[in-house]
Amino acid sequence: MSSQEYMNVWAIAEVEQGRLSPVSLELVAAARELADRMGERAEVVLLGHQVEDQAQELIRRGADLVYLADDPTLANYSTEGYLATLTALVEAHRPLVLLLGDTERGQDLAPRLAQRLGTGLIPGCTRLEMDLTEWLLLGTSPAYDDRLMITSSIPRGRPQMATLRPGAVEPFPPDDWRTGSVEKVSLEKVEPVAKIVKRGLEVPRQRLEEARVVVAGGRGMGGPGGFEMLRELAELLGGAVGASRGAVDEGWIGEEHWVGGAGGKAVKPDLYIACGISGAIQHYLGIKDSKYIVAINTDERAPIMDLGDVGIVGNVHEVVPALIEELKDRA
Repeated sequence: MSSQEYMNVWAIAEVEQGRLSPVSLELVAAARELADRMGERAEVVLLGHQVEDQAQELIRRGADLVYLADDPTLANYSTEGYLATLTALVEAHRPLVLLLGDTERGQDLAPRLAQRLGTGLIPGCTRLEMDLTEWLLLGTSPAYDDRLMITSSIPRGRPQMATLRPGAVEPFPPDDWRTGSVEKVSLEKVEPVAKIVKRGLEVPRQRLEEARVVVAGGRGMGGPGGFEMLRELAELLGGAVGASRGAVDEGWIGEEHWVGGAGGKAVKPDLYIACGISGAIQHYLGIKDSKYIVAINTDERAPIMDLGDVGIVGNVHEVVPALIEELKDRA
């Protein structure tokens, strides 16, 4: 397909509790970089309710055009409603590249949208490039517990779709001098199969990807009880709790706390404290952008001790309580 038939790079923004999620800004940056290489436009689709201010933020972050669908029915994400509107938009405007976040929402929406459009999908990308000779999107993603990096393309289907892992791209800083346009679009009304009948009070918690401090535990915590003291330490430091794949596999903590490659979250806090984590390569790929790493482990030869800026050789069940008491004394 020629670039005349399909043009521009699209990103699908995500809104959570009235504000753009961090991955939305990363998607705009990725779309901007690809579009600049291709001599095309970076365009963003924004679905939600009372989110017009967020459209201007997307322009400040690199978008040339924002397709805005603002409606009360979009206040809460629904697969059917979002899928119908996005399908109609893509078929009408024919983007060459379409990017979504590799988040819970993106993982739900992207494969369904690809099936509707009769195209392919490159999931879980950590790097995106463009082959300008063939106009092919090249998406690189880790496989086999991050032992192998695979670069894939979609030779025939259009648009070329990919999901981008949170933390893979650095967002652009806001530029108040940037100009762009907002195009309001109508919805494709559908009757959802599932309806929200009641919403409970959601206790706010800090997202791992946004936390400036992450306190993470591995199999060395010995069980779910060990994570209670990590939560206390994280709370004192104003941070979030993470976990290795091993701790998640043991069922000691939920998968939403998993830090690492091949399905885990990539974090980049100012301080990362690894407690009882051996430091396998897939975990390192999730923490490599941390500014400062402190490792606590009984084994001074554990790989995490070489990765950390500071290594504390000791039992986490002794070291962490001592840290908690010290912080309480200084409070």
